[in-house]
Amino acid sequence: MEFSESLKKNSDFQSVYAGKRSLANRYLVMYVLENGTGCNRIGISVSKKVGNSVVRHRLKRLVREAYRLHEDLFQRGLDFVVIVRVSAKNLSYQDMEKALLHLAGLQKILLTGRKEDEER
Repeated sequence: MEFSESLKKNSDFQSVYAGKRSLANRYLVMYVLENGTGCNRIGISVSKKVGNSVVRHRLKRLVREAYRLHEDLFQRGLDFVVIVRVSAKNLSYQDMEKALLHLAGLQKILLTGRKEDEER
């Protein structure tokens, strides 16, 4: 990820949760907090309720890859925590990508010039 780092510490996750700026769709919940730096930090959380470690790690990889491929669309200087819901257990990459971009649009953290618009 060119413009981003990972959230690793529990205290970082807790500070993003404390910001109380969250929105959700059927598959994901996204918390956002401004971090005052020029780069984004993303944390991905998948509960044990979703499945075994193989399933949880696959979902984390899907979210991370969807973000990585579209990170140039996101505003800079934000911390994100993405929580994967149980209903996302059998989701394809394309559906995960749509869910992530949908939430980012709802949070109003996407930049105005989108790739899809330029390709058409």
